[in-house]
Amino acid sequence: MANNFEQFRELMLANEIDELVITSFRYLYDKLAAGEKGKLTRDEIEQPANERLTDYADLQAGNKAPWDKLAIIKLNGGLGTSMGLDRAKSLLKVRNEHTFLDIIARQIISQRQQKNISIPLLFMNSFNTSADTLSYLEKYTELKANDLPLDFLQNKFPKVVSETLQPLRLSEEKDNWNPPGHGEIYMVMKKTGVLDLLLAKGYEYIFISNSDNLGAVADARILQYMSEQKLPFIMEVCHRSEMDKKGGHLAQDKMGRLILRETAQCPDNEIEEFQDIDHYKYFNTNNLWIDLIALNQKLMENDNFLQLTPIMNQKTVNGIEVIQLESAMGAAINVFAESRAVIVNRDRFVPVKKTNEFLALRSDAYFLDENWQIKLKKGKNNAPQVQLDERYYKTISEFEQRMNDHYPSLQNCEEFSVDGDLYFGENVVIEGKVKISAVNTRLLENRKLKDECITLNQD
Repeated sequence: MANNFEQFRELMLANEIDELVITSFRYLYDKLAAGEKGKLTRDEIEQPANERLTDYADLQAGNKAPWDKLAIIKLNGGLGTSMGLDRAKSLLKVRNEHTFLDIIARQIISQRQQKNISIPLLFMNSFNTSADTLSYLEKYTELKANDLPLDFLQNKFPKVVSETLQPLRLSEEKDNWNPPGHGEIYMVMKKTGVLDLLLAKGYEYIFISNSDNLGAVADARILQYMSEQKLPFIMEVCHRSEMDKKGGHLAQDKMGRLILRETAQCPDNEIEEFQDIDHYKYFNTNNLWIDLIALNQKLMENDNFLQLTPIMNQKTVNGIEVIQLESAMGAAINVFAESRAVIVNRDRFVPVKKTNEFLALRSDAYFLDENWQIKLKKGKNNAPQVQLDERYYKTISEFEQRMNDHYPSLQNCEEFSVDGDLYFGENVVIEGKVKISAVNTRLLENRKLKDECITLNQD
């Protein structure tokens, strides 16, 4: 199929997009036009070698961690559209009146007080989230540190029509563009001057995580391990469970370098093996630790952007099949020969991608400690695994309508699933493994359920 890059270049220049961004788009687009599918087959990967994996429990206490050399970045470009939101997901209230942003801000302020060091916090926002985020954070006047910006902006890529490999041109301009994926963070840090500024001020390490993962707090043990071992890149990984089987996994390429394979990169005929959690045992938490000097060197060697494995996401927009060219920041684990993966506990991975995870986080299974860190209730080792019927709970508005601030008690729950249109009232307690099927619309209140499967029929 014809390579129509010049059409994209013209479009991106007309939208005042930087030349470096255009170059990074071309790298991915040329692969698409050459017939690459962005797939990684089982023949190209193998299990990660033991020497590439380190168990968090084996790390030293972290008393010598170089906190004065660390900066923290939160990915905050998402609108939460899959949950029916139209502004930054991080503005959702998580615990009482506290939003994701409140808790992140208070976490970093607490760490600064403990360490007596002004650890910088920066957000990578999108053009959709920057204004709302900065406006909300104005109440934390002490948040900015060492004359560093509080945020920097990611870019946008034009969508590609699958049939013609030409730009999508719809009347609604926003429909023609997509975020490039968080893999562009490295290039954006360079382009905006953030990387050079951090280096100039003496920072040597960054810890990057998603703003919707409140378990991702900078950790002394991992920081000290990275510093002492002189590692350029660390990815925090967890053991996969059934809840994670549709997500990406860690592997190793034939050259012995760690590699991340996302769902969109798996061939259709390998999906069953891809989802086998006993075969591919580890998944990426998107908690990353990076040596800034090593990153800067790699960028200088590669025209200021990293050539990451492309992700060619197939979507439908107004009935038109399109491809969104993206990359994942975790893919950089393959760029650095000495990368490592640290196997951490699930308490460092508390994401909110759908309302089922939001219910678990908002429930009494979790609490905020004195340092504003989200923790499972004492004696609870695993988060409750929640499944909610997406016909009725897909969006936040649908979810909140059915919860009505009456969140069921899940502190002694292992698994909880709801099938049907179920509303919650006061005093609902779920323990063990519970499955509820609701025939027509039903209200559940003043009831304790433990290790049972029930069907609620219409009165």
